[in-house]
Amino acid sequence: MANAARGRLIDLSHDIFEGMVTYKGLPGPHICDYWSRAASAANYDDGSTFQIGRIDMVANTGTYLDTPFHRFADGDDLAAVGIERVAGLPGLVVRSDLAAIDAGLFDGLDVAGKAVLVNCGWDRHWGSDAYFGDHPYLTEAAAALLVERGAVLVGIDSHNIDDTSRRSRPVHTALLGAGIPICEHLTRLGDLPAEGFHFTAAPPKIVGMGTFAVRAFAQID
Repeated sequence: MANAARGRLIDLSHDIFEGMVTYKGLPGPHICDYWSRAASAANYDDGSTFQIGRIDMVANTGTYLDTPFHRFADGDDLAAVGIERVAGLPGLVVRSDLAAIDAGLFDGLDVAGKAVLVNCGWDRHWGSDAYFGDHPYLTEAAAALLVERGAVLVGIDSHNIDDTSRRSRPVHTALLGAGIPICEHLTRLGDLPAEGFHFTAAPPKIVGMGTFAVRAFAQID
């Protein structure tokens, strides 16, 4: 990437809006005013008005981070995962057009201490029925390799990091069991270089929850 692009921020998150569908069967968010501008006007003499919004949504909405508590009752929740595990991480993008992304894709790559982001280009289907079916995913062997070689976060621009046609979730189990957060439903990974950037996907510090929406982004070194 050209020197002029150094320091550039690239937003890797989907917008969250009223009624959007992230997973079929889960409700979309409801966004409204808790305190409207019209209602607030009577409280001020200088013409000031304010809006306080309210949102009702499930945690797995838009681009989100899974922490170990999502899979394991005794795992770290959103509040327990330190900021150093989700912010300013050296990043690595691995690109694939395969449905089943196996360990061989990562063989020979230095993933230790890095946020490994898998760019499938599946975000092109976001908002359509095609997004939910036959999506790319990591194999159990790929997850095992990433754990063994020291990846610190794994992300993907697909519907799920696991194969949702099966009634098991070995990739979630392996990664979250090793304390490695997962960021799903990323977008614009194609705009990133293979290396030379830092990745952030920091959620709110919520006790007793394992997943929440994030503003994921990369900063080019």
